[in-house]
Amino acid sequence: MALLTFKGGIHPDDGKSLAKDKAIVEVKPKGNLVYPLSQHIGAPASPIVVVGDHVLKGQKIAEAGGFVSAPIYASVSGTVKAIEPHFNPTGAKVNCIVVENDGEYEEVEYAPVKPLADMTKEEILNAIGEAGVVGMGGAGFPTRVKLSPKEPEKIDYVIANCAECEPYITADYRRMMETPELLVGGMKVVLSLFDNAKGIFAVEDNKPDCIAKLKELVKDEPRMEVMALKTKYPQGAERQLIYATTGRAINSSMLPADAGCVVDNVETMINIYQAVVKGLPSMERIVTVSGDAVNEPGNFKVLFGTNQAELVEAAGGFKGEPKKVISGGPMMGFAMFTLDTPVTKTSSSILCLSRDAVAEFEPTACINCGRCVDACPSRLIPSRLADYAEHHDEEQFTKLNGLECVECGCCSYVCPAKRQLKQSIGSMRKIALANRKKKK
Repeated sequence: MALLTFKGGIHPDDGKSLAKDKAIVEVKPKGNLVYPLSQHIGAPASPIVVVGDHVLKGQKIAEAGGFVSAPIYASVSGTVKAIEPHFNPTGAKVNCIVVENDGEYEEVEYAPVKPLADMTKEEILNAIGEAGVVGMGGAGFPTRVKLSPKEPEKIDYVIANCAECEPYITADYRRMMETPELLVGGMKVVLSLFDNAKGIFAVEDNKPDCIAKLKELVKDEPRMEVMALKTKYPQGAERQLIYATTGRAINSSMLPADAGCVVDNVETMINIYQAVVKGLPSMERIVTVSGDAVNEPGNFKVLFGTNQAELVEAAGGFKGEPKKVISGGPMMGFAMFTLDTPVTKTSSSILCLSRDAVAEFEPTACINCGRCVDACPSRLIPSRLADYAEHHDEEQFTKLNGLECVECGCCSYVCPAKRQLKQSIGSMRKIALANRKKKK
């Protein structure tokens, strides 16, 4: 049987061998904890503490600022030192709550939880929303909202995104290897919300050990299936994942629910399980620290708010001065100018590289080779879209379906002229989307 996949895509060196066999290590923060109020798509959370307050681990310190928002919890006990702007991993300055860690980790007494079988769907959704769970693969969409489609009876598939197609990142891989039962538990919770849905664990075939573990765990679960996907980037992108597993296609004007699908990544599923079955708020995640510029690449269990410089220190520090540090993966991550930023709900990786391969090349004129067209998973013409973007021709950009770009970076990767196609297209796409919102 042919492996499940999509048209287009690329096969970059995945770099996963640096950290894939490194077991998860827990890291305790040393300095102050910084909690950005914007760690999700939607309205920022609103602080419910003031400077001088003593807080406990697991205490809510900011409540959801609207329907599309999520609360934030202290991950340590200590004193609120400030509520002030700090840089987040993407380089933006946002309001943050700063907590001085007292090192005691004194924890709140959590409310008792009902068995899953005794909970109503509304109670399950409320538990997920109250715990502050958001999409932890990078998008940060509040999970309670995602799991509340208008017509839940029309959801046919709940897809656990286990692809982890970005090079270097191995956090989800280690979760599947070390605690796969939590992932399956999260799937059970989500399936309890959708009576007609089937659960799919979508795993790239470069993780045969994960596939075997999950198949063993779900062999007696009639509503769950493990699917092996072809190893190819961006196999884990939402649209490509849905197409590969179900054959259904969505575009920029649709949500996965419009195609009868719900997609959540591994870490999100585990946080759903912790929230509903254990009654715990979202306070920690696994982060990969990797790249050839760190001494001991690895995977770390980290409390939200921990300074990212402490994570690099936990990975043995730098071998030498890195030329580039990226929050996330090399294809869709953000270059960082400082490590003095906190780990947030969407922090999957810190990638430290000894050379900046992109900066070493000077872009030249397009040679019309068509490689970007072959690689584009959205079946666009990236070279033409980049031309329109560079000439600020929004009308032609939109006519040529520029809004369908998923900003995966495949086009830039294969371009022999080293044009920064993704950056040009992404900038124009953001402008076009903003203008479309204004017209509504």
